[in-house]
Amino acid sequence: MKLRTQMSALWASAILATAPAFAEPPMQVDDAGTLGAGGLKIEGALTRDHKTHGGELIFGFAPLENLEIGLALSHATDREPDPSTRLRGSGIGFKWVPIQNETGWSAGVKLDLSATRVDDRVNGERYTEKEYALAALATYRFDDGQAIHANLGSKQARAQGDRATVGTWGLGHEWPLAAKLKLTEEIFGEEHSRPDKALGLRYEVFEGFKLSGAIGHGNGRRFGQIGFAWEF
Repeated sequence: MKLRTQMSALWASAILATAPAFAEPPMQVDDAGTLGAGGLKIEGALTRDHKTHGGELIFGFAPLENLEIGLALSHATDREPDPSTRLRGSGIGFKWVPIQNETGWSAGVKLDLSATRVDDRVNGERYTEKEYALAALATYRFDDGQAIHANLGSKQARAQGDRATVGTWGLGHEWPLAAKLKLTEEIFGEEHSRPDKALGLRYEVFEGFKLSGAIGHGNGRRFGQIGFAWEF
């Protein structure tokens, strides 16, 4: 129980703040879809999670059909307590979706590996936390442009000789409000914690380039982000 409590606190500060979210902004729940073979993308977001402010940048590419690889960098500052804790993250994600359809079901899996460098200036400690996350992905796309996404998996975090594993889950919905504007809504969480809920908007400025924003709440805090995604 002590280890679980310690790791839960660690996730609340470091993992949730800097572990890359490889899903397209503004969502945390990922879709069962990849870039076409040879495709490239850049995604970025400025994030706030309670007292933690930060940002992330992800570069993605598809070396093969149905396979997408993402490389990520992130940075955050936890402003409470004082002095602030600095968090620097990096990661790589692999998404393989062998079943992809424009309408109906698509399904695949993803594996995300990340490391967060924690500079705890309150206690004078510096250490690296590593996370490994595996999840199954499913998406159902409707003729009218709506889409429902489901994620189910687990993640393991290791830091300072401790290790803990929890199950993870997420449900998301995309609803077109206009030709280039979509509403996103999602609920997601992990074992031993209450769900997080978020609402967002995603607007396609021109083909392949989108701007987005979202706000959410859960576990006694509020969070939000503004971001972009550019596929080319």
